Amino acid sequence: MVFDFHDLAVPVLIAPMAGGPSTPELAAAGTEAGGLGFIPAGYLSADVFADRLAVTQQLTTGPVGANLFVPQPSRAASADIEAYAVRLAGEARRYGVSPGEPRFDDDHWRAKLEVLLDVRPAVVSFTFGLPSVAERRRLGDAGIATVGTVTTLSEARQAAECGVDAVVAQGPLAGGHRGTFDATARPSEDPLEELLAATTAALDIPVIAAGGLMNAGDVRRVRRRGAVAAQLGTAFLLADEAGTSAVHRAALRDPRFTETVVTKAFSGRYARGLHNRFIDEMGADAPFGYPEVHHLTSPVRAAAVRAGDPEGVSVWAGTGYRQAEAAAVASIFEKLKDGT
Repeated sequence: MVFDFHDLAVPVLIAPMAGGPSTPELAAAGTEAGGLGFIPAGYLSADVFADRLAVTQQLTTGPVGANLFVPQPSRAASADIEAYAVRLAGEARRYGVSPGEPRFDDDHWRAKLEVLLDVRPAVVSFTFGLPSVAERRRLGDAGIATVGTVTTLSEARQAAECGVDAVVAQGPLAGGHRGTFDATARPSEDPLEELLAATTAALDIPVIAAGGLMNAGDVRRVRRRGAVAAQLGTAFLLADEAGTSAVHRAALRDPRFTETVVTKAFSGRYARGLHNRFIDEMGADAPFGYPEVHHLTSPVRAAAVRAGDPEGVSVWAGTGYRQAEAAAVASIFEKLKDGT
C-alpha cells in the first residue's frame, strides 16, 4: 500500500539536506515524533546511501523517506569552468589545497534507483527534475510513494503528468539548492503562498509546502492554505540529531552574518546560504555547471571546514535561520504541533 501523507500524526517533514545535516538519527527522530524523516542520496555512493537507509529503518518502525538528485544534461562551458578554476586557485592556496577536478557525473542515478527498489523506503522525493514515467512506475509498483519537488506551476504540472503521488511546492526562501528543473534559470521569486495556491488549485494530488518555514505559525499558515503537510529543513539544522558541522552550527548563530543570498558560486547551481566572503569574491564570476563546479570547489570547502572558517564554505540556510533551535528533534516537533 502506497504511503498516504494524510496519515501523518504530525504533518511535518524534515527536508532532505545532503552534504551532512541529514543523518539516520535525524530522519528516524522525525518519524518517531509523528512526522516523516528523509535520507538524501546526494553526494553519496549507492552503497553508502543503502547503508544509511537501512540504519534509519532499524532506528524506527515508522515510514522513512529518501531523496534523489535527478541528473540533468551538463550546462557547463569548458572555457568558463577553466576561467573559474583559475580564479579559485587563490582560494585553494589560502587553505593549502588544490581545486578539484570539474567532472560531470549523474550521481550514480541508476544504482540509487536499484537501492530504492531493494530497500523500499515508504517515500522517495526527487530534486532538480523528475524520473522517467517508466522509472516512476517501477517505484510505484514496488509500493514506494513518489514526490516531485517543484518551484513553479509549470513544473508542478509536469510532475503530475509523470504520475507522482504528491509534490513539494518549494518557495524562494528555502535554504540550500532550489529544486528548479532548468539549472540555468533564475529561480522563481514568486512567494510560496502564490505557488501553493496555484498548485493546490491545479492539481488533484497532495501538495506539501516548503521554503522558509520555521515555526508552528508557518505550519498553520500553509496548512490553512491547502497544504497536506509542511517540509522544514533549516529549522532542524541545529537539532541534536543533525550532522551539521561545527562550523555551520556556529555560523548560524554568529552575529557577523546578517543575511542569506542566492548564489551559484559553490556548486554551479542556484542555492541559498549565508552571505560570506567566498560569495563576495567568487560569486560574480561563477559559471553555470552543476556538478562540475561542485566538484571543483569541494576540496576548498572541505579545507575551510577543517580550518573552522565559515567565510570559505557554503553555509546553506533559509531566510529564517535565526529561529533555528539547538534541541532534540522531539522537542522541536512538540512546538510545531501547535501549528497542526
